[in-house]
Amino acid sequence: MKIGFGAPVSGAWATPDNLTRFAESAEQLGYSSLWTFHRLLTPADREALDPVYRSVLDPLVALSFMAARTSTIRLGVSLINFPFVSPTYLAKQAATLDVVSRGRLDLGLGAGWQQEEFVATGASMERRGPRTTEYVRVLRTLWADEVSSFDGEFYTVPPTRMAPKPIGPQVLLGGVAPAALRRAGRIADGWMSRSATDLEAIADEIAVVREGAAEAGKDPAAVRVVVRGVVRPGERAGRLSGSFSQIRADAEWLGEQGVTELFYDLNWDERIGNPDVSTESATETAQEILEALKP
Repeated sequence: MKIGFGAPVSGAWATPDNLTRFAESAEQLGYSSLWTFHRLLTPADREALDPVYRSVLDPLVALSFMAARTSTIRLGVSLINFPFVSPTYLAKQAATLDVVSRGRLDLGLGAGWQQEEFVATGASMERRGPRTTEYVRVLRTLWADEVSSFDGEFYTVPPTRMAPKPIGPQVLLGGVAPAALRRAGRIADGWMSRSATDLEAIADEIAVVREGAAEAGKDPAAVRVVVRGVVRPGERAGRLSGSFSQIRADAEWLGEQGVTELFYDLNWDERIGNPDVSTESATETAQEILEALKP
């Protein structure tokens, strides 16, 4: 199982210096990937959502910044809420990032959940399953076909050309409902969990993902399963918490459940991803964890 790292994109440690510092350190320490996430807006009530969501860098801009500071580590976003972005526009952004990073992009997509973001972007919450399928099809034709064309229920692309073509971004889908899990196995390169995933039950979700792959005639074993590891060093309180040795043991256990990739995401640690703590203390805590959990 591969081990990645959640990049400093939220709260106190999300600074230009730390993007460089942690990207370079993660690559040098042997982490396989760096991950960002997407948050446009939060409710006016500061207490409506966890601190991790209050101050978040744009995920693709942050990845582009880190792409220039690294050479081999993969660059992933977990995930872009696709209803808020035109598939044609995202196809161009993703293709560009894949080209300038020399083929290192993993593009996660999700259907979104925060009402304020739907309202502010003019997006619809209706029929998100069929929208997901069409969205992925639009991305693939724009990336792969010399002349792209798509005429669907939600998206239309007239016969056109998009260049340069990417080297080959991997598309991963989020989702928790059985239909979403099967869809990830059926149409994407893999599935990614969310921060609130019950890791004790993840084997059951992975089984559904792989059922979807089998139904589509794909090799179920080839489907990627990427888990956001919300680590909580200190007191033991479930998987990926407690001592560093306990967290490492949980990582091995996740591999036994069928997880192919785990990334330790410190943005959910209120000592790090909270914008109200000091940058110095957040950075020091994050550096300690990065080094203690190196692959």
